[in-house]
Amino acid sequence: MPIVRTNVRSDTDQATRKHIVEGIHQALVTAIGMPEDELFNFISPYDPEDYFYSRSFNGIARSERLVMVEITMRRGRSDAMKRALYAQIVTNLENGAGISPKDVFIVIHENDYSDWSVGNGVFAMALQQQRGQD
Repeated sequence: MPIVRTNVRSDTDQATRKHIVEGIHQALVTAIGMPEDELFNFISPYDPEDYFYSRSFNGIARSERLVMVEITMRRGRSDAMKRALYAQIVTNLENGAGISPKDVFIVIHENDYSDWSVGNGVFAMALQQQRGQD
């Protein structure tokens, strides 16, 4: 169950934010097989004067509309799955939200089941992605 934090400029309109969230979510479903109902994406708006980044890092010309995507998920996805995920995210954001692939920066943080509690204060290792009962 990935947790996503997406940083966008504060003047990004709500429709574009929604397209960004949907594009990232669909890429996670398609590229790594995440279940459809595992949507957890926190949009963090930033003011341009509060976010400093290189517009030319690694030879890529970025605009003033950088989108930073941080994905925290359980360890175990192959490099091939991650490459597919990165490619699908930028394709979806370009097609759905008009965001240049040059302006999408993605970082994955991996951890283990023992680092999660996904509800009711239950140690996620005990659940192993089984459905809870309410």
